[in-house]
Amino acid sequence: MSTHLTHVPAPEGLAPSPQYSHVVWGTGRFVAVSGQCAFDASGAVVGVGDPAAQAHQVFDNLRRCLASADAGFGDVVKLTYFVTDVAHLPAVRAARDAAFGAAPLPASSAVQVSALVRPELLLEIEAFALIPEDRG
Repeated sequence: MSTHLTHVPAPEGLAPSPQYSHVVWGTGRFVAVSGQCAFDASGAVVGVGDPAAQAHQVFDNLRRCLASADAGFGDVVKLTYFVTDVAHLPAVRAARDAAFGAAPLPASSAVQVSALVRPELLLEIEAFALIPEDRG
């Protein structure tokens, strides 16, 4: 667990969730990562019609964005999922779990939207992170 972050999975009076932390707080440098979609390095959509493939690409893109700020998934305090169908959430969670590994899960929100910027995109994910002051 990152020492600069505190994860509260179940504040008093709330049931714990295995899918996210209800509250995450900490100190450090704030990093906001714009919503990432399933684009590869050339701008082509990865996994047309396949939410699992798109989710894995999105988390790979998030990893690259976080790395550019000297951060990783262990520094993420909040994820927001935008999906065109809530039925895609199990695939998103599986990709998230693979990306996060043993890192504590951040706070999160999921929103079903009618469309994203391109019709073949099934999901978009944005992230907020806190990086310790002594890093980067």
